[in-house]
Amino acid sequence: MNPLDYARPSSAAQAVELVAGDPDAMFLAGGSNLIDHLKLGIVAPSRLVDVSGLGLDTVEETPEGGLRVGATVRNSDLAAHPWILTHQPVLARALLAGASGQIRNQATTGGNLLQRTRCVYFQDATTPCNKRTPGSGCSADDERAHTKDNAILGSSEHCRATYPGDMAVALAALDAVVIVQGPGGERRVALDDFYRLPGDAPEKDTTLAHGELITAVEIPAPIEGAAQGYEKVRERTSYAFALASVAAVLRMDGDTVADLRVAWGGIAHRPWRARTLESALLGKELTEQAVRDACAAELTETTTWEGNAAIPAIVTGATAKTLLRLADEQTPGQDRDEQEVRA
Repeated sequence: MNPLDYARPSSAAQAVELVAGDPDAMFLAGGSNLIDHLKLGIVAPSRLVDVSGLGLDTVEETPEGGLRVGATVRNSDLAAHPWILTHQPVLARALLAGASGQIRNQATTGGNLLQRTRCVYFQDATTPCNKRTPGSGCSADDERAHTKDNAILGSSEHCRATYPGDMAVALAALDAVVIVQGPGGERRVALDDFYRLPGDAPEKDTTLAHGELITAVEIPAPIEGAAQGYEKVRERTSYAFALASVAAVLRMDGDTVADLRVAWGGIAHRPWRARTLESALLGKELTEQAVRDACAAELTETTTWEGNAAIPAIVTGATAKTLLRLADEQTPGQDRDEQEVRA
């Protein structure tokens, strides 16, 4: 085991100072992903700075009608929060679709946003991986490799990994904002700008600078009259990462799409906001063929391998299923949404 220091700062500012001043230091919150990486030898920090005692575990409504969620709020608590169940149930559904009850009790909001890929080569320290060791190569960029989990959108020859989470996919569809504190003070980052594609620097999952600490996530007020859904396609019904997932917020005006937000998970280096699909359907009659055509437009520039050749069809089918169901659910309202989540 590699020796390391452990610190428990008394403020977010002190935590930022401790990590920013040491290039090998890392923040520790719930630790559900980080501890695995320590065991696997993927990371070897010089210091762990524990932020679990900084009072970042509060949930407050905002003056604009949204919700501010502290970075160390546990996933299980957020999924069960009455405001989420009533106003943004897609987030509760996404959280409950991820991991196990025990892990949700440990994992935090900020840590969940920063979970890293489950690419088999990233997690195997004996294989080349540009995300783990920049410049060493990408073991997944080979037809002979395990390609089932390769990204179909936004990847590069330097990295084929996918983002594994569920919560961030729902937050992408909700236009959430991440609150970050760094050496230069606080800044706000739209979730769509928080994650990055691999390009030639796949070791950088997000746009955070070293030493910047997530302190909260702000979720906007709900779209009045909209229905929400989360669909996760996986190889088994629980404790599995998504082959593809769909988070959607849909408001209909009769048979016409009046407002639409769609995000896909499990298919790219980051949660994928399907803006081409949204534009193609906005103001149109919602039919299965219209959804499939819009998905085809979104998926124009895909890269597939033998192992993941079925993923475009899977995400298209899941999107059509979700949007057509939400269109049918416009009338029942939020009571039904809450009952489904609690079940």
